[in-house]
Order: sequence, then C-alpha cells, then structure tokens
Amino acid sequence: MSKLQEKAESILASGTVDLQNGDGKTTVYTVPPGKKAIITAVVIREPTASLAGGTDFDFGDGANADTWKTTVDLSSMTGTDDYMRITNNNAVIAAVFDAGDEFGVKDATGATADAQAAMDVIGYEYDA
Repeated sequence: MSKLQEKAESILASGTVDLQNGDGKTTVYTVPPGKKAIITAVVIREPTASLAGGTDFDFGDGANADTWKTTVDLSSMTGTDDYMRITNNNAVIAAVFDAGDEFGVKDATGATADAQAAMDVIGYEYDA
C-alpha cells in the first residue's frame, strides 16, 4: 500500500484571508514537520463584501503564492453566502508541498472592496 492509499482527503486547514487589491499574501496552511502534502482543492466561502474587481488571485507557496493555481477570477462572488471550489483542472503540479511550505492566496488584482473570506485548503498529508 502506498503512503497515499492509507490517507483520506480532508480539510487540512481553514482560515480568514484578505482579498482586497493590495492586501498581499495570506498564508492559511503550513505543511507540518516530517510531512508532505498534496493540495487537491481550495474553497473560498462567505466573503464579507463583494469580490467584484478581483479578477486575478494566485494560490500556492512562496512569496507570490503562484505554485499551485494562478489567475483565478473571484469577481463573480458578490453575495456573502457565495462560495467557489477551485481545483487545478488536471494540471501537472511540479512537486508536492514539503514540510515548512506555506500555502496561501495572493492578489494580483484583488477585490475593489475591503473584503475577507474563509478559505479551506483540501488535500492529503502524509509522512515524508
């Protein structure tokens, strides 16, 4: 049995993210010591204000959070009950996330309003 076959997909972390243009990167999940992680989806939910104008968000690790999914348009999320499930759309990810990697979101063109939302990071965590 492979390391992944014995693990179930789950919510690895949840947190509040800042999504207004110019807010910068918000980290939601840090891979624990001795672990690796595969991120399968991100859910952005319950924004505090309209995300209109937010046409370019990046997700991943590093200073620009651009290693998992880039150029995500959240501008259609205008209601406080809205949510969006984001996947990597069958794209090849160059590597799994290693211990200490900080997964989050960064705006390239964020929302016009001062908005926050809940962000769930979904995936697998396994021993390195």
